[in-house]
Amino acid sequence: MRAQLFYIYDPMCSWCWGYAPTWQRLQRELTSEVDIIYGLGGLAEDSDVLMPEAMQVFLQQTWRKIAQQLGTEFNFDFWQHCHPRRSTYPACRATLIAREFGKEQEMLTAIQHAYYLQAKNPSNLDTLQALAVDIGLDSLDFLQKLKSQSVDEQLMVEINKMRSLPINGFPALVLVKEQLLIPIPIDYQDWRKSFEIIMKKI
Repeated sequence: MRAQLFYIYDPMCSWCWGYAPTWQRLQRELTSEVDIIYGLGGLAEDSDVLMPEAMQVFLQQTWRKIAQQLGTEFNFDFWQHCHPRRSTYPACRATLIAREFGKEQEMLTAIQHAYYLQAKNPSNLDTLQALAVDIGLDSLDFLQKLKSQSVDEQLMVEINKMRSLPINGFPALVLVKEQLLIPIPIDYQDWRKSFEIIMKKI
């Protein structure tokens, strides 16, 4: 049986956005070596409350830090044009629904681009519904599922499973080989470092 590599993420995790180009390259190099499984870690529960100002300042500082360290692009208009809420579970549900149709990675990219480049708010259901249509999902079916108890329960099961793995946050990589759980260090700029470790372990 082939080893499995879990990529644990949240669609609205800014470090996941920073890691995206390196992860895409690493994933391409590993596709023939391991089974890659995406897993939702879930950053922030559902909330209609405006994000406290201190949290807004902290996250903007995080964006600047990632931009400086990694050269990642961010559109800071988001903080002027949107009503930010500490709520990533809706975006997690959206990627879970897209997974049913083999479009999880497409939805993840669409959410990241909407949030970080287009100053749209993926905490809002109408934003997610528009993105679902953009990637070819049925609008009403998607919205119905997004609000359903079954998808919510599915998400909770997945979050609990991912958080039981040896991780310290997102993004995270965990190699599973013969029931061994092996955390893989991430280098945000050099895919080869993780690649070499994984190849030695499998």
